[in-house]
Amino acid sequence: MNCPYCLSEVSEEAYVCKTCSRDLYLLKPMMAKVADLQAQLAEKPSNEVYEARIEELESLLEDLHQKHATRTFLNWVTDIVFYLIVPLLLLLLAHWLITVVYDTKMLYLRIVSIALPLPFAYFLFKSHSHKLLPWFVGVVFLALASVIGMSWITSLVDHSPVWPQNLFEWKEVIQYATSIAFSFLTGMLLGRIAYNAKQKRKKVKLLKSSLLSAPLNDATASLEGIHGVMKTLQEYGGTIVALGTTAVSIYTGLKGIIGS
Repeated sequence: MNCPYCLSEVSEEAYVCKTCSRDLYLLKPMMAKVADLQAQLAEKPSNEVYEARIEELESLLEDLHQKHATRTFLNWVTDIVFYLIVPLLLLLLAHWLITVVYDTKMLYLRIVSIALPLPFAYFLFKSHSHKLLPWFVGVVFLALASVIGMSWITSLVDHSPVWPQNLFEWKEVIQYATSIAFSFLTGMLLGRIAYNAKQKRKKVKLLKSSLLSAPLNDATASLEGIHGVMKTLQEYGGTIVALGTTAVSIYTGLKGIIGS
């Protein structure tokens, strides 16, 4: 440490400065604190070290963003292939087997077309949260591509036109595409309900653990009760909508077959 009067070096055991002969007894605690602060400042890295570390962290963050963007793109491609292209190919395969190979009733094809897209959409939305708008576009693509592909397969066998030729045929095509679309939409809604239920169970576990450490008063308990009622109503509402879309899918898919 240094003498506060002449700034010369003073040993920690000395009470008198050997240079200026001043008494240091009362100033020893302050001198010790100053010496500790100087030692701490000496141990701290310089601004150049901080800047180099910041640049390193920024580089790592940029690499993580690039990896995340690549992984997100690959996830999108994987989901599109598995949850849209695969059911599309299965629907076309079912159409080929039922109408061309076995030449059986169209009722079986309609039932398969209603039942097949639903589990794909369910497991897609059950796994994690998805935005609805992009997958709604995917639903439209799946429905239209399925109907057009089936019509193309029929045209190869019967040499008939691919596109509908009159209002009645257009009506059947729209009804058939609607049944496929609503089947996928039903799976989306059921999958989201299952995902929300899973997230709710996790929140309940966290809430129970917090309740063990902090008791709730009456007002907080009532708020939690209201929140639980609202969540229950929301889940029932989603289930009702899912049942409605299922009914629409079945009705539009089987209307023409049963009516005939």
